[in-house]
Amino acid sequence: MDTYLLTLWKSVPSGNIKQKELAEVLHLSAKQTTRYIQKWSTEGWLTFTSGLGRGNVSTLLWLKNVEAIFEEQVTRIIIEEPVELSSKYLELDWSLDSKQRLLNTFRSKFGYLQTSNDKLVIPKRFPFLTMHPLKAADVSSANIVANIFNRLVAVDEQSTVLPELAHSWDVTTYKLRLYIKKDIRFHDGSILTAEDIVVCLNKLRNHPQFQELWVPIHHIDAPAPLVIDIYYPDGCSYCLHMLGTMNASIYKESKDELLGTGCFYVQDNHDSKTTLAAFKDYFGERPLVDLVEFVQVPEDFEIAYRSTTQIEDQPTFQVEGDSGFGVVIMNSFRNSAIRRKEIRDYVHYVIAKHRYTISQADARLLSNHQGFLIGQSKTYTIPEVKRPEFSTPLVLKIVNYIQETTMWLKEILEKEGVPIELKQISFTDNLYDDDRNQSFDRFIHGEIFEMNKNFSFFQLLKNGYSPLAAIVKNEPTLNRYLADYAHTPFEDWTALNLKVEKALLENSVMIPLYYAKRQIPFSADLMNINIKHFGYIDFSKVWVRPTIK
Repeated sequence: MDTYLLTLWKSVPSGNIKQKELAEVLHLSAKQTTRYIQKWSTEGWLTFTSGLGRGNVSTLLWLKNVEAIFEEQVTRIIIEEPVELSSKYLELDWSLDSKQRLLNTFRSKFGYLQTSNDKLVIPKRFPFLTMHPLKAADVSSANIVANIFNRLVAVDEQSTVLPELAHSWDVTTYKLRLYIKKDIRFHDGSILTAEDIVVCLNKLRNHPQFQELWVPIHHIDAPAPLVIDIYYPDGCSYCLHMLGTMNASIYKESKDELLGTGCFYVQDNHDSKTTLAAFKDYFGERPLVDLVEFVQVPEDFEIAYRSTTQIEDQPTFQVEGDSGFGVVIMNSFRNSAIRRKEIRDYVHYVIAKHRYTISQADARLLSNHQGFLIGQSKTYTIPEVKRPEFSTPLVLKIVNYIQETTMWLKEILEKEGVPIELKQISFTDNLYDDDRNQSFDRFIHGEIFEMNKNFSFFQLLKNGYSPLAAIVKNEPTLNRYLADYAHTPFEDWTALNLKVEKALLENSVMIPLYYAKRQIPFSADLMNINIKHFGYIDFSKVWVRPTIK
């Protein structure tokens, strides 16, 4: 373990530097520095090109991450060697994050060692697309994000804002001040700071998919340790609620690694298996289960949550989960026949006429003759509309996960004289390729609200990942309504949402199609099953009833 090499790695990045400056960093003579540089070059740590002539600049290029390699070596030494032999390595000139990780590993050598783990095993048909909060646009990714990261606050189904990373806050007309809990650890052992939060939130509000949502926020800073100020000089009634969304999860990027503070951390992740492990230094209540393991299975494999990977018949019980709702969205600003309101109104009429047959496409679907705000929307009817002339087919998007429902939609439209052209798009492009999505006249969209209905509906209108956002922005009436949210007290949002819903229906821009439920089998030894984010269970509360012989 070369302390001089570690010091040089920490102090001097790749680039131009004078050899004299290297000697000063290492506190060595010029000759000693030259010998060390030659040695490290031979060992493959770096390359060094001397500047020709006295005083000329030389070039250093790092070939390996010295601290990462040394940290891995010391971690192995701590685990395998007696504490009295490994403790000396903690005194090296580590960065703060590396030092804290090594200290945590060193502390684990003392006290009781766990010999067995409780495990929740969940089959998955597809790999997770992402675990990054800013890229989580599908429910599976968002569910993982919910368990790995924390938000500053949480918002429940009743719109109540609850503490999470922040323990308290002060709200004024133009500023939100949040007070952060002490000694919250990231999964690598480093401590969460106010500066970490400022960096993270600024990345969020400047992200292309969230800029529109965060327009009211003009500035974010940390005026004191563990204090965050968020400024909105023109007002922002929904700032707190915005901080409670999955995309507002707090993270830190370190060594190309994404670190969270959540009750689980990623122990293992590849296409065939993803394992979440309970984070023992979690600032909240430690999960009751030790491991949550997602295992890749064939598409026709039965999805059942179990407490063991053993292949054997186990008794199960069913838990009903919410799979959200489905709508038909029309690209009303696209330069095609769909721009004509009489075309959209006729399609709306046909869908409403045949909507009751949607369960023929999928028995899990229930026809929705109301709106998009379950429990708030009212049943509506649409008068008969005369069929307009169609000069060209309407382009209908088809995605694999809603293929049967899309084919049902194609069939009922063609039955009523609407010419249809189908175009396939991949699931990933459907989420992330805005240009491709704007090349369709209409498509079915499945939506699962996070927790709070009122804010989730607003996100559907503004979030850049939402296929509705670009359409709303180009509809003058709907766009005017969007400006009202920032100045409308959150307790009055239900009325505002219903007004927007009415405009969407009257303009035949978004049409209700179905509600969806799913039955999830759980092995009988799994206890305390509660549905939480996006219709998934709360992994942190599950526990396994032990077998007592």
